[in-house]
Amino acid sequence: MAVNLTKGQKISLEKEAGGALSRVTMGLGWDVAQKRGFLGFGGGKGDSIDLDASCVLFDDSNRPVDVVWFRQLKSRDGSITHTGDNRTGAGDGDDEQIVVELNRVPEHVKSLVFTVNSFTGQNFAQVANAFCRLVDTASKREVARYDLSVQSSHTAQIMAKLYRHNGEWKMHAIGENGSGRTIDELLPQILPHL
Repeated sequence: MAVNLTKGQKISLEKEAGGALSRVTMGLGWDVAQKRGFLGFGGGKGDSIDLDASCVLFDDSNRPVDVVWFRQLKSRDGSITHTGDNRTGAGDGDDEQIVVELNRVPEHVKSLVFTVNSFTGQNFAQVANAFCRLVDTASKREVARYDLSVQSSHTAQIMAKLYRHNGEWKMHAIGENGSGRTIDELLPQILPHL
């Protein structure tokens, strides 16, 4: 059973998965919140929202060395792949995925930070059922899940960090609200969480 993470919680991926993981998938899912009509009646579905999942690779000096996002679907070393941009959140389950081959991440990379941005600029008050989850890609077993459906005026969220500690990969649920339409705008807000 997956761990439902709370803000600031840290877990060992090996412990939660029941053994060493070689490949994990970070999934992001969301829906457009229902509009509220006059006096709470009517309404309907809101405008389409384009959330974007990104992964920034940092070295041991906390410098970004690469980024995987909708404009660069694969890390330069080939260890991390974004499966494609979903511009509406339509459908059930993961709307965007980033696959990480942990055993191929270069040694100089000490942490991977996963973020989500509202490229279309709507805030999270207009998003429903948002989550990120970490899945053992081999077994398809969900290892951890973090609820992102915090109804607020932020346009981005620093979701989680995977990091090396004593030769093992661990996960830290950051869950910090941010602002920005792209990872470039969010990068300065990530640095305090490294």
